[in-house]
Amino acid sequence: MAAVRDRRHLNLRLPLPEPSQRRPRFPLLLPPSTVTNTITISTADAIAPNDIEKLNVLGHGNGGTVYKVRHKRTNAIYALKVVHSDSDPITRRQIRREMDILRQTDSPHVVQCHGFFEKPSGDVSIVMEYMDLGTLDTLLKNNGTFSEPKLASVARQVLNGLSYLHAHQIMHRDIKPSNLLVNSNMEIKIGDFGVSKIMRRTLDACNSYVGTCAYMSPERFDPESYGGNYDGYAGDIWSLGVTLFELYVGYFPLLPSGQRPDWATLMCSICFGDPPSLPEGASAEFRSFIESCLKKESSERWSAAQLLTHPFLKG
Repeated sequence: MAAVRDRRHLNLRLPLPEPSQRRPRFPLLLPPSTVTNTITISTADAIAPNDIEKLNVLGHGNGGTVYKVRHKRTNAIYALKVVHSDSDPITRRQIRREMDILRQTDSPHVVQCHGFFEKPSGDVSIVMEYMDLGTLDTLLKNNGTFSEPKLASVARQVLNGLSYLHAHQIMHRDIKPSNLLVNSNMEIKIGDFGVSKIMRRTLDACNSYVGTCAYMSPERFDPESYGGNYDGYAGDIWSLGVTLFELYVGYFPLLPSGQRPDWATLMCSICFGDPPSLPEGASAEFRSFIESCLKKESSERWSAAQLLTHPFLKG
């Protein structure tokens, strides 16, 4: 901790970044301040919110609720993410940002969006594909740790999604087990874009203090000490490395098993501690892959495209 005290004082405030400019993907999309009672499902079909039947609650959090719903006319099953009218402004701003991102994405490795609507009550909703096994966090809690072959499949799919997003100048900034969705075919899709960012010009326009701090890369806490400008693409790779490590050992790897994390402890561990080492029994290929993700210097981390060629995935 003496080393921590000797370092320069970090700005620990967490300001919210500016929302990205909108580039509509769905037809006749209304401005966010406009109230509408129509969901855009496709260019040829639209349904009213009353045509959706709520079946059960899938989860709560951040001022909203996710439901499993059925389209009464077609019997199609969707997930409906609702941010309620009494949610705080930051949460409502985040769902606007998520809508911006989902309008522009079209990848089998990113959760598919089927439309948006805003009710007169002020509730804002996103209709998304339903992933019936929940998240990787759910699988870890219910089924236990992942084998290396399963992790290779997870990594390959997530990296394909990140490669697509990064090629389109989108940084996710919150990769973690609970934001990686799974269906019964063991397809993994990236979800929850509430703190994501579309880069328009330069990377240094991005504020780094967003997302879940446990999965933040060192340069997100202290960009000046780790290469100057914050590289959000490399930050996504660090988060993926921590995620895969956690799925392998069954606990968050940057702290001792069972330790309850807090912001300051996490910051010290991530910024000033050594990257974690896999336990004995991990293959050399997996060790190399994790090390390529968890380089402290962001410029030394492999990109998503590079990691897709790593021997761990080929094996």
